[in-house]
Order: sequence, then C-alpha cells, then structure tokens
Amino acid sequence: MRLTIMFAPNWQGARGRVYRTARRTARPAGPTIGDGNHADAAMLEVNAPAKPEAAIVAALGRRSIVLVGMMGAGKSSVGRRLATRLGLIFVDADNEIEAAAGMSIADIFAAHGEAYFRSGEARVIARLLEGGPQVMATGGGSMMNPDTRALIRAKGVSIWLDAEYEVLLRRVKRRTDRPMLKTTDPADTLRRLLDERRPVYSQADVTLRSRDAPHETIVNEAITALARHFDVAKQSAVRG
Repeated sequence: MRLTIMFAPNWQGARGRVYRTARRTARPAGPTIGDGNHADAAMLEVNAPAKPEAAIVAALGRRSIVLVGMMGAGKSSVGRRLATRLGLIFVDADNEIEAAAGMSIADIFAAHGEAYFRSGEARVIARLLEGGPQVMATGGGSMMNPDTRALIRAKGVSIWLDAEYEVLLRRVKRRTDRPMLKTTDPADTLRRLLDERRPVYSQADVTLRSRDAPHETIVNEAITALARHFDVAKQSAVRG
C-alpha cells in the first residue's frame, strides 16, 4: 500500500516558528577614573571604540545572515549566539521543515526519499528568506540547489563554517539520526559529501574556520568578518 503523508499548510505557505532573542541593551558606563568626576566616565564612553553590531544590522537591512556548511559544522550553535549578539531572531531551517511537515527529517527521507525532501527544503528556505533581518542556519545539502544559492545571494549574506573532515567526523558520531550517513560506511560517505560540497560552500560571502574552540570565539570572528564584509569601519570613518 502506498504511504501518503499530508503536510501542514506552512510546508509551502505561512511562515513557521521563529526563535526570538532579546535585543541587547546598552550597558551602563563602567567605573570612573581620576578624581571620581563623572566627566571622566563620560570621556571614557565617548572615546571607547564603537561596537560594530549595530552597524552590521543597519547594513544588513532586510537581508538574512545565512550559515552554511556541512553537518556538524556548528551552524545552529553558532547561529543562535550570533543572533543574540546582533539582537536578531534565529531560525533553523531544519527545525522549520520538521514543524511544517509534522515529522522528522529522518522520517521524511524514509517515507519519500531525498529528492522529495530537497524540494520541500528549497521551498521552506525561500519562504524564510522573506522574513529578514534574521540569522538562519541551513541544512548541509541545501546549498547544492542552484536556485537556493541564488536566493541566498540575493536576500542574504552567507557565512560558511568550514570544518576539517576529522572535526566533522568526531562531531557527527554523537548523533545517529542523520539520514545522509545511514550507509554501510558513514565515514567514507562524509568524506565524499565534503569533497562534493566544498567548492559550492566556498562561494559564500564569508568563510570562518569551524574548530574545537569556544562558541563565543567563533561568534567574535563572525562579527569581525561581517564588519569587514560591510566595510563598517570605513563607513564609521566617513560619518565621523
């Protein structure tokens, strides 16, 4: 008997759930210096280097920051923290697909196959890209779709979290629900996928090295790279 699964309307239509992060509020001025005069603290505040987060968000406009890369690269973990730093919402495309379909990605693969999943994935990402500004984490294979790449280029700024094979292999072993690795030799499959996808990922606007470092370190590097991408320092100098 043929299995038929009906997807929820927002598989192709309405916007799904988003994960909201509170905007960061300005911190009070630090302790005063010198003779304790409040003017000292005010002078410190004026002379302190401006943080680039607000300038990055302003330059972003209605676009999305889109994290791309292999499974295990840390797109969701870094993406949530980056969204918090920038005061933007965070969306995980894989979570949105599962919510829209009413079933896990592994179950979608099992019931319908990869081609069916990729078609739905492309539609969900296209819908989510209409909701910027935001930070979005995408599935590892999503960038292999030329139409999705074109949409991300038009409506987003992409960041490739580039991790070495050994790092990825160590991380993906922590989970057993990755349908692309349900093969007779998952390690070899991972290497093959990485070799196939790397040239496509390299087209991203920004590349960061994903490695065994604190998440905040990677987030700091993302902020620096985005500021450079948007020429934030140059724009601040012109305004000054």
